[in-house]
Amino acid sequence: MNQSVILTVVGSDRPGLTRAIADAVYAAGGNWLESHLSRLGGKYVGSVLVDLPADRLGELESAARAIDAVGLTVAIVPAAAEGERAAGQALGIEIVGQDRPGIVREVTTVLAGLDVNIEDFTTEIEGSAWSGAPLFRGRAKLLLPASVSTDQLREALERISGEIMVDFTMQTETA
Repeated sequence: MNQSVILTVVGSDRPGLTRAIADAVYAAGGNWLESHLSRLGGKYVGSVLVDLPADRLGELESAARAIDAVGLTVAIVPAAAEGERAAGQALGIEIVGQDRPGIVREVTTVLAGLDVNIEDFTTEIEGSAWSGAPLFRGRAKLLLPASVSTDQLREALERISGEIMVDFTMQTETA
């Protein structure tokens, strides 16, 4: 019987690290289903959804830990069952504005207050093309509950956009 797990790794970045993780998954009889891999704060940060025979979970963990015995943190947790996905309308938003502390807190407070689930969220700081000042950019994939319309979400975000100097662009996600 197969089991889906999430393999997370954090550690020193180096060429070939993703290949080594792929080798570990393959050696344990696993199938790499999806992943998020990046360099964050100078470190390699990755999460991989793996499907593998349940009796080979220990092999995956041993192989992943053997990649870099010093400096690589590995964790494996069971993935949620496929039927556990919440219902709702998928929506994407883009947030752009002058960077300052608290932007993520303000936006996520609004989303949580509306029971909106964040399914994917990426942020970065870049230099503004005009002034060179730090510019915050965020992209989120959201799941709106049936009780919340896109207009309600837009209005709630617009109420804080003046305070935190952030513009929002929303588009409906396709499934």
